[in-house]
Amino acid sequence: MSELDELKAALDVAAARLADLDFAQLSDTDLCATTTLAEQHCRTVDAARLLLAAEIEHRSRFELGPAGLSYRLGHRRGVHLIEHLTRTSQRDATRRIRLGTAIAAHVAPDGTTEPPLRPQLATALRDGNIGMDAAAHVMRALEQASHSIATPEQLDSAEASLCAAALTLPSDDLGAHARAWRELTNPDGAPPRDEELHLNRRFSFGAEIDGMTPFSGLADPRSAALLRAAFAERAHPRVHPRFLGDEERDPAEPLHDPRTREQRYFDIFVGLVTAGTRVTDSAPGGLRSLTTVMAVITLDDLRKGRGVGWLDDVGEPVSAQTIAELACDAGVRRILLGDNGEPLWLGTPERYFSPAQRRALAVRDGGCTWINGCHAPPMWCHAHHVVEYAEGGATDVDNGALLCAEHHHMLHSSGFRMKMVNGRPYMLAPPHLDPGQSWRPVGRSRLSVVAYRETA
Repeated sequence: MSELDELKAALDVAAARLADLDFAQLSDTDLCATTTLAEQHCRTVDAARLLLAAEIEHRSRFELGPAGLSYRLGHRRGVHLIEHLTRTSQRDATRRIRLGTAIAAHVAPDGTTEPPLRPQLATALRDGNIGMDAAAHVMRALEQASHSIATPEQLDSAEASLCAAALTLPSDDLGAHARAWRELTNPDGAPPRDEELHLNRRFSFGAEIDGMTPFSGLADPRSAALLRAAFAERAHPRVHPRFLGDEERDPAEPLHDPRTREQRYFDIFVGLVTAGTRVTDSAPGGLRSLTTVMAVITLDDLRKGRGVGWLDDVGEPVSAQTIAELACDAGVRRILLGDNGEPLWLGTPERYFSPAQRRALAVRDGGCTWINGCHAPPMWCHAHHVVEYAEGGATDVDNGALLCAEHHHMLHSSGFRMKMVNGRPYMLAPPHLDPGQSWRPVGRSRLSVVAYRETA
């Protein structure tokens, strides 16, 4: 039996014994001990995976050309061969190569074997004292510190301290320690790197996938802190529109939110963008109409709420109902087409609710007027025609109500209904939610609060 066969047999036995354990029958002590033992052995295997990746990369290095291992096996680079052999992501394969190269001994040009670039990290990985994620934190901090004027002695001291800390700290906490060491070895402090991180900020849209458009990006620390604070403030389950204090809210009003956290975060993100878009020096209170979104649909389909249309720069067609939601808040602009579809005339924009009307709605409604309560402030909201504009509804405050984008969509597409009673919006939930079918006043009118206090 070859050495490789013996290794495979030993690993198979260990894996089988671990798989056969009935974890539900373990005592608390044995459960914790088994978890630690399994993790330590996995870390030892991780070290082998890193060293194997480094060796494949070494045998596939560019200067070997067609004689390189990856080339001979039909791959352009070592990382592609690792990706093929392990069925991992290219990102993970690249990380394995980077870490493995740092902990592997290498042969110098004169034929002598030199120790690893990070010998203490190599020992900690081989002994199972540090995992791949924690090792990546350490390597990243040491690499960043090496770009400053940190001395080799300082880097060695940092490496030793972090490997020792890895015995007791979780990976994320070790990452925080690694960044602290990086600062200690950088006499210039954080500002130069802050500028570098700021230059690396980015945001991009991807291609549509089944009608959904992905987007991604990277935020520098300052921007990330602002975004996290904004999300944390708006995502709290008991956050209400900014117009009201605690004494003015109805404690009996239900606060159940059926959205997932990811859905709430997306709605918050859209709300922040909406608020930013509305801000203008000429419209106090930041309540001007949203930026123009071009939508192509026949006027007949728009009026009848049927068919489909297309939004500017989005390939997936949307329903007439969706376009009606946009028009409800931002208005329409007609275009006359020729026989071959060529544009002949573009009319002036027909704005629905003016900035002054929006401010009046903000004072009256205090934010989104959804029946079950919504914390979206006025700046995030659309101005909705209670009686649809296409059905002859007037564009005035007595026929308008503020709704956030999510609830505006829900009102247009669900069984909820809205009407105006004595200048205030009322809503009716579908029968399965409200068997009694009672209309409820919605919104948190600042005016009614003042009137109540005047008469109290």
